[in-house]
Amino acid sequence: MSRVTLSITLILLAATSGCGRFVKSPNNQATVAAQQQMQLIAQQSQEYQNRAQSLDKNNQELESLLAQSRQQIQLLTDEVSATRDQLRTTTGQLLAMRNDNSQLRTKTSALAASVQQRAGAEIRANNSLLKNLAISDIAGASVRQDGDVIRVEIAGDQLFTRGSPYLKQGGEQLLLSVATDLRRNFPDNIIGIEGHTDDSPTHSQQFPSNHHLSVAQALATYNTLIQRKAMPERQIFVIGHGSNHPVVSNATDSGKARNRRVEFVVYPERIASR
Repeated sequence: MSRVTLSITLILLAATSGCGRFVKSPNNQATVAAQQQMQLIAQQSQEYQNRAQSLDKNNQELESLLAQSRQQIQLLTDEVSATRDQLRTTTGQLLAMRNDNSQLRTKTSALAASVQQRAGAEIRANNSLLKNLAISDIAGASVRQDGDVIRVEIAGDQLFTRGSPYLKQGGEQLLLSVATDLRRNFPDNIIGIEGHTDDSPTHSQQFPSNHHLSVAQALATYNTLIQRKAMPERQIFVIGHGSNHPVVSNATDSGKARNRRVEFVVYPERIASR
């Protein structure tokens, strides 16, 4: 065997010997470390994905709650707006009623003063003017003498929708017919428009009592006559008695119907000439 061959053989034997131990190379250690790092990164990525899914779910729930809150806020805003509108309307009605009451007190004081000063100025039952009235021939209207005043009674059910100040069909024409006859026979006498109801509860927020309802019906009558120029504003005034002055008992339905009425009251006093 040559010297070169022997050297090669010895080198091979040395490479395969070493008591059976395998020595890792630096490249193998880097590969294992890289695999471990990749596994760690994969675990962290999975955790991040889980957290992101949880956050997405929480965001969806929050968006749903936010949408519900917005709807509730809108409903509350609408209710507040409606309440404000109703308050403005009620305030306007209250101011109008206060103004009407003030005018009524003024006219009542004037009437009281004129009563003290009157000198035999009475409307008597046999007055020719009373006989000339054609109101008694109008369906739903009647005339009677009440001391020194004349009362023209119109059935409330002929004029208004039950429990309201809204005129029924034919109600306006009935008022105009009565007013025309009164205007012709009593052109300068003071005339009161009185609203009367029965004693049934009103069950209405707009008209919480029969006094409110009777005033509203008397005002509706007044407004109709003024708007249609059937009577001058300075000749008439308005008052509401509620159920305080029934003409018959309220124990029956027919009695209640009779007590629901509007009365034109002709006073002896006359309006001042201009």
